[in-house]
Amino acid sequence: MPIARRRLDAGRLLVLPALGLLLALFLWPLIALLAQSFTHPSGWAGNYQRLHEAPIYYRVLFRTIWISAETALICLIVGYPVAYKLSVAGPLVRSLILVCIFVPFWTNLLVRSYGWIILLNPKGALNAALAGLGLAESPIDLVYNRLGVLIGMSQIMLPYMILPLYAVMTRIDPRVMRAARSLGASPWQAFTKVYLPMTQPGVMAGLVLVFTISLGFFVIPAILGGRSGVMIAQLIEFNINQSLNWGLASALSACLLAVTVGLLWIGDRFFGLGSIWGIAK
Repeated sequence: MPIARRRLDAGRLLVLPALGLLLALFLWPLIALLAQSFTHPSGWAGNYQRLHEAPIYYRVLFRTIWISAETALICLIVGYPVAYKLSVAGPLVRSLILVCIFVPFWTNLLVRSYGWIILLNPKGALNAALAGLGLAESPIDLVYNRLGVLIGMSQIMLPYMILPLYAVMTRIDPRVMRAARSLGASPWQAFTKVYLPMTQPGVMAGLVLVFTISLGFFVIPAILGGRSGVMIAQLIEFNINQSLNWGLASALSACLLAVTVGLLWIGDRFFGLGSIWGIAK
């Protein structure tokens, strides 16, 4: 047997433990979840029929997708200039920015959630500051609603947007922008036609990360959302721990998985999402 063939076979054997771990910890639970969603006293499609007959599930699913998309957009708007400054800053400024990014990232999620309640509640620090500056005559509802969910989720998901953007921006030669300016491009034209397209893989990676993780958020909507900020993960938790309807909870999870995969396929098909992984069209 040729040496190259033996090395190839040995490489395949080294992959087997990882495949076994993936099968045991991911694929098998996923198959069990899908099987559980088809268990209902009235028939195999009873759980999905119940979801179809109750409009509340459609509203919550749409709200989950919309809030996740809004969170991704907010993180992109806020994170892009931060990532750019991080990529061009000196060592000291870069270290300070990284500390500001990672210290909240390492803080417990519950601590950050209740910290936002202290800041955003009608008698909190932010409303007090607005009243002191004369910008608000009465307290503004910033928490226990959809706005509170967006604020909390955007702050938590911001590092997932900044870091992919920073990784891409550090690989861009700064001479490219100077060359565009020397050829007569205005600063805006140089940014939109040269720099922005070159950062597209980082933009897409950040959007995908933030959006997909946000779809399954539970803690932030449960603490900061109130009735108007309920997301699908809360309905899944309710059916598992309170109504003990595991079949319906599995059906909700399967629907969320299907929507996520479908949106990723649309992004890959029409928006070049495969460029994140270097997949050529």
